[in-house]
Amino acid sequence: MADSSFDVVSKVDKMETDNALNQAIKEVEQRYDFKNVGASIEWSGEKILMKANSEERVKAILEVFEAKLIKRGISLRSLDAGDPFPSGKEFRIEAKMKEGIDQENAKKVTKLIRDEGPKSVKSQIQGDEVRVSSKSRDDLQETMALLKGADLPVALQFVNFR
Repeated sequence: MADSSFDVVSKVDKMETDNALNQAIKEVEQRYDFKNVGASIEWSGEKILMKANSEERVKAILEVFEAKLIKRGISLRSLDAGDPFPSGKEFRIEAKMKEGIDQENAKKVTKLIRDEGPKSVKSQIQGDEVRVSSKSRDDLQETMALLKGADLPVALQFVNFR
């Protein structure tokens, strides 16, 4: 019998992110506490740019956006938001969505599988994803449960289970 396998990836649905951003834009435009403070949130190339005239307001915009991401089923581990920084008369936060598993986190995933996973499971890094294979499908499902329960700094999804 051939090995069964699945891929561990970290991807963000671009359309869902866009929908969450559009909802955040609507809320920022309508909320009374954002009136007359120059509050805005928008795409700026690949980054999301939040602006307001005070540090507290720009942090509040970030919280609104985070709430919309959660409602849309996007993990906050995928959001890489910087700290507020002054820019002229306003404060800004630049955030971007993390795609793929970087080398350091991929090594953490493979080490976790090696140390705590079933012995028959093998894992290998392939670019920005990790392929996990085993003869036993039950061992693979056990490995998925292990990775879901692990406190890793990236949002993980499991694809290509065969």
